[in-house]
Amino acid sequence: MSSERQLRLGAFMRPASIHTAAWRYPGGTPDANFNLEAIVGYAKKLEQGCFDAFFMADHLAVLNMPMDALKRSATVTSFDPLTLLPALAMVTEHLGLIATASTTFEPPYTIARRFASLDHISDGRAAWNLVTTSNPDAALNFGMEEQMDHGERYRRAREFVDVVTGLWDSFADDAFVRDVESGVYLDPDKMHVLGHKGDYLSVRGPLNIARPPQGWPVIVQAGASEAGRQLAAETAEMIFAAQSTLEAGREFYADIKGRMDKLGRNRDHLKVMPGAFVVVGETAEEAREKRALLDSLVHYDSGIASLSISLGHDASEFDPDGPLPEIPESNASKSGRERVLALAERENLTVRQLAGRLGGYSGLAMVGTPAMIADQMEEWLMTDGCDGFNVMFPYLPAGLDDFVDKVVPELQRRGLFRHAYEGTTLRENLGLPKPDNRFFPAQS
Repeated sequence: MSSERQLRLGAFMRPASIHTAAWRYPGGTPDANFNLEAIVGYAKKLEQGCFDAFFMADHLAVLNMPMDALKRSATVTSFDPLTLLPALAMVTEHLGLIATASTTFEPPYTIARRFASLDHISDGRAAWNLVTTSNPDAALNFGMEEQMDHGERYRRAREFVDVVTGLWDSFADDAFVRDVESGVYLDPDKMHVLGHKGDYLSVRGPLNIARPPQGWPVIVQAGASEAGRQLAAETAEMIFAAQSTLEAGREFYADIKGRMDKLGRNRDHLKVMPGAFVVVGETAEEAREKRALLDSLVHYDSGIASLSISLGHDASEFDPDGPLPEIPESNASKSGRERVLALAERENLTVRQLAGRLGGYSGLAMVGTPAMIADQMEEWLMTDGCDGFNVMFPYLPAGLDDFVDKVVPELQRRGLFRHAYEGTTLRENLGLPKPDNRFFPAQS
């Protein structure tokens, strides 16, 4: 059996599991977030499973939760994504490398240069997960007394993308002639000075690195608010979606693709990939037992801190055994807040129960046998709920091994997933075109 629709699979790493208690799971790797040897092993396993990409999250603050929760968090120490991923490029050949970088705190010239470098080092496997950063504690680490307003962060991000992509287009693909006989290294007629002056940014350019092998590294976005959806429809080529039900996934998928239609963008040029927390068992009961054991290792202090971050409000003052009270809006992530409120209402959870879910993982979860998980992924794909998934492993290395060794073969048997990589670049493997150079279109 072969399907025209093929799943895209990313692995969402931090750079290990997203689950708060993953480091405590029996047989796990407690220091995985800061253990290069372990992470190299994960990357090689993902490539064995023909995954599209290693997707590394990032956070720019340590003191973003109460100390009682912080002392239980494995993410207190982690590699910088754009330091780690070049190292992973040296031990892999096909795996895409997605790094998170904020448009709120770093200069666009620096972002453009670092991602162009990663694309060259990896021979065309880089991607930029564009985030606007809602964490107010991160702002304090970059000389800001308070976080920028939500709407302003997204307006800055839109201009930021134009600047970064303009810098990536600084040179024609054949600008560096390197003619040894004449002594000419660069053709000046194939260099463009950006000269950008906008509402938020002023950047002269050009970028001091050749155009990336992919033209532009793949642009990834994760916002689900109105501003986030529009930014994604205009600029993104992959979306890390966060819908936890198929109905919500279909609504989000239709909305994003519809926005692309209105903008004149080809809807196939953006891959919608929800996060999916996957726990694999030989039986459904065994998978549920694994999830239950993992969730039981989440301490209440961790859960209540995660709930506070998601709500943008201190949840420790709430009655643990009562319902979630009315929560005013804040300057934190709007889509994250809305997902928590919807979960609490849908399942009628107390604050304690909600904290337990948030401390572990509260989004889309697929818990069952390889066939059951493949059934769910197939339904999402075939009914326009997604183009693929960003898989989250419950613990490492066993959770990753279970997926690659058991779920991937089942997806391949159904004709839903590749047996080998289609190309050498991330764009080729995702089915995305190389963008034209806006200043030298004939050279793209």
